[in-house]
Amino acid sequence: MEKSSAPKRPPVKLSQLLTAPNQLTLLRMMFLPFIIIRLVEGHYLAALILFILAGFSDGLDGLLARTLKQQTVLGQYLDPIADKLLLSTIFLVLSILHKIPWKFTVVVFSRDISILAASAVLYAIAGLRDFRPSIFGKANTFAQIATVFFVLLLEVNHSRWIAIGRLTFLRATFIFTIVSALHYVLLVGQRLRANPHPSTTPPSSSSAPI
Repeated sequence: MEKSSAPKRPPVKLSQLLTAPNQLTLLRMMFLPFIIIRLVEGHYLAALILFILAGFSDGLDGLLARTLKQQTVLGQYLDPIADKLLLSTIFLVLSILHKIPWKFTVVVFSRDISILAASAVLYAIAGLRDFRPSIFGKANTFAQIATVFFVLLLEVNHSRWIAIGRLTFLRATFIFTIVSALHYVLLVGQRLRANPHPSTTPPSSSSAPI
């Protein structure tokens, strides 16, 4: 029987939850319900402050993981999940509150759901995994973060430059969402051509694309 040549990753251990970077990632996920509550209550300044703190924890967990050499398999799952959960939920709530036009939220959700479904299928039928974030995916995430920041800031301060920033990053989110999705399609095509035959052994883990 032919053996798969794909390198195996170390298993996910529950003890990895105790590392400082993963604790910060979990803390970031805990910010979400409090942000949503503040948004629904119309307390946009409080929501903005909590969102900034969540964003700060996002940068800090990556820095700690590299500095303390605590990069874990679990962290590779938790970090993108926390980012997507935070941003997608806030986009949805802000659209319900009529602060972000629905077309932007629909595009964001369509892209994320499509990539998630495609990744699951490719993982199941071809054993393809480890789709690392592309430059377009990172740009898309930055645009979404900036969009939420300026949308919330505009509710606190109605200055013209903030309104321009909101519109600029909304358009950037729309563009980078589509571009990153198309780039993912090209990446999948390249991976399929490089691995035309399904893996003969089940892959050990997968990495969520951003």
